[in-house]
Amino acid sequence: MLIIYALLVIMVLIWSFSFVLVDITLYFVPPMSLALTRFLIVSFVFILMDLYLLLNRKIHNTKIEDKKEKDLYSKREWIYIIIASFCGITLFFVIQYSAIDLIGPSLPALFVCLLSPVLITVLALIFFKEKLTIIKLTGFVIATFGGFLLVTGGDLRTLTLKAPNFLGYLYALITPLLWAIYTIVTKKISNEKSNLKILKYIAYFGTVELFFFVLLNNELLIFIQNFVNILVLMSGIYLGIGCYIIGYFIWQKSQKELKSSKGASFLYIEPFLTLIFSIIFNRSETILIWNIIGGIIVLVAVLIINYK
Repeated sequence: MLIIYALLVIMVLIWSFSFVLVDITLYFVPPMSLALTRFLIVSFVFILMDLYLLLNRKIHNTKIEDKKEKDLYSKREWIYIIIASFCGITLFFVIQYSAIDLIGPSLPALFVCLLSPVLITVLALIFFKEKLTIIKLTGFVIATFGGFLLVTGGDLRTLTLKAPNFLGYLYALITPLLWAIYTIVTKKISNEKSNLKILKYIAYFGTVELFFFVLLNNELLIFIQNFVNILVLMSGIYLGIGCYIIGYFIWQKSQKELKSSKGASFLYIEPFLTLIFSIIFNRSETILIWNIIGGIIVLVAVLIINYK
């Protein structure tokens, strides 16, 4: 159990810096193209891993045993994988990167990390039939108030169409819902399935989906021109190998070994680390004191929700 907690800390550190790195990289490449760069690298790494395993088996003359029934995916599980790729890869990163581009790294981090645990707990109550106690209900009421301050900064005009950062706030607000859906959907895939294989299939589907998004958005030429940019490439490697292959693997593992809400609780510290990284790297922000106060209230609410 201690190992999984240590891995979750590593995951949070990797993910915290990613928001700032994305904000820097978006000076050179649009959000959709950056997301495709990331997942092309991820897919390439998975292909190399599969080739290595295949060659290793041939060199050592190891016979491939017939797949056991538990290794095969049912039609329902393939549907879950496709939903996970669309919500947790394609839509999630295009929308999140767009939010970072519009309002800076810290607010999107606050939104996804503090609102996701609440939404994950709500969805877990529905899909995994976890009991709704008085304590949890109290936590949800407090989270609603904190969420209001977090999202609006205490000013409802922030969410009006005429507000200068309306689109950025809207994108940032959508990301925790997408992440919650991704988390619940992947948790419904059999516990006997390999975490790495699930991530691989989700990445393959996500890469194809992102390619079509880039194509439809007439960004293919921009993507090709920027793929050889050293900063974009290094960013793609960090985001792909560090945040996805390592980070998502830890996340999937934690979701299988811990309760949904317990694993999600490690996300609480991420936005505050992102804010520190943002200050260190002198990034422009639209974050207000009321956003931070709202975030702290949501944090307290989630701790109440998860209290035993």
